[in-house]
Amino acid sequence: MDIAGARAEQVAREDLVMFVNACFSCTGQREFYNDGRGQAVSIEFLHAYILGNYRRLYTRTLAAGINHFNQAQIILNLLASGKQTPPADRREEGALIAAALRALPPQRAYRVLDVLRERRINNRRSRAIVREFLKGRADLHFDAVKYRSKLRAAVAHGHLKLPGELNPFLFHGWRKRVFQAPLLETFRKAHYDASALFELPYTVAEGLAAKHQLPRDVFLRKIEPRLTAAERLRVQGSATRAQGAIAIDLGRTPLTRLALYVLSLPLAVRQERLAELHTALERAAVNSLHRAPVPLGRVAAVLDNSYSASGSSEKRRRPLGVALAAHYLLAATAREYRAFWMHPPEHPLLSRARGQTDLATPLLDALDWMPELVVVVSDGYDNDPPNAVAEVTRLFRTKLDPARRTTIIHANPVFASELYAPRGIGTHVPTVGVRDAEDLPTVLGFARFAEGASPLAELEDYLAARVRRMLEHAPRGHAGTELAEAPPDEEVA
Repeated sequence: MDIAGARAEQVAREDLVMFVNACFSCTGQREFYNDGRGQAVSIEFLHAYILGNYRRLYTRTLAAGINHFNQAQIILNLLASGKQTPPADRREEGALIAAALRALPPQRAYRVLDVLRERRINNRRSRAIVREFLKGRADLHFDAVKYRSKLRAAVAHGHLKLPGELNPFLFHGWRKRVFQAPLLETFRKAHYDASALFELPYTVAEGLAAKHQLPRDVFLRKIEPRLTAAERLRVQGSATRAQGAIAIDLGRTPLTRLALYVLSLPLAVRQERLAELHTALERAAVNSLHRAPVPLGRVAAVLDNSYSASGSSEKRRRPLGVALAAHYLLAATAREYRAFWMHPPEHPLLSRARGQTDLATPLLDALDWMPELVVVVSDGYDNDPPNAVAEVTRLFRTKLDPARRTTIIHANPVFASELYAPRGIGTHVPTVGVRDAEDLPTVLGFARFAEGASPLAELEDYLAARVRRMLEHAPRGHAGTELAEAPPDEEVA
């Protein structure tokens, strides 16, 4: 390969690594150092740039384990530009879009369908994708009640017809008739009979409870059996204020979400429930590793609990929550493990965001322990003193450990919009973006590409392998085959 070809390959690899890292960490929301507008502009630019220059790899990023926000953006951008899909890629692209849409949480998937309507995207492929998605939903009656407006908009936009009583329910209104489907009839009755609303999903019942002027504590007590695990966490504050108690099965709560819940509790409550919360986080870490086991050896974690780990009004305490969850995850998977907190707490559960960011000191302590792997969980804004950690990593890598007996990886839960990437801690340490601590097994595997040692062909093979796994585990549908044989997309009003 000539010099120009090698340089082009290097640029392509760097572009793709930057994009995948951004898709792990960025959600378009405000961060401690960046506002939401800057985040949105940066990630939109990256999506447009990668889509325009590397469409096949852009599509395959859907299988890379990126966060839901960026999966949704990729789906929308691909559906809006179907005419530009090379014929050889049509089948794979359609199958990936369908599988990714199906795997999204339902509220995000229906939001994607809603944005299709807002952007007036209504070509042959988008209609096939929406039709297959709705056909694959486990209970459309439930969706018709819980996501009524979004489902109605998607059906109208795609000129679709739903089975049974769903179309009359969505388009003619619940007042028009008595329904045979039990859930639809319960929804109709709940507008007149307060007792019926306790058989509805919580988010639907909540609005009707206000209409019936039910006291909050009475409503929460009676609706409790219908609450999902996420809803139980979300209503804790109002349940306490209403002098009620909502039972939570902490062991079934996802690890990072549980860590954020723990950090939201007052210090006195955390101290009182220390053993219970500690056991729950250990169990949640083990559960998350069942889905993605990654056995490790001697591991040190450098964990950032400086003031910037408090996050923003939209992502409150998320950086600290990811650090706490990573602590439990690494402890569960490592043969030997030690944590080195920036501001050491009495117990990890009693951590709080405070003080300046000094990554160099805990990193030196961690390296002195001589681990095989060091995982630094931080937003990368090293300021006490500025850039000291970059000099520490440079000297360690070039003078003390040129043979790379110790691997250092920086996992950053914060997207720096001005850099179009998570902020790094020096040129000698690979930085990978991360949304939740549960993503660590995935990003640890991706870190070798962020380090720059692996060629573009290896990154392409990595993405291709993840695509095969994703499609092998996806339910079989018809959209991929239909779209592979379809003529170029035409728009329909």
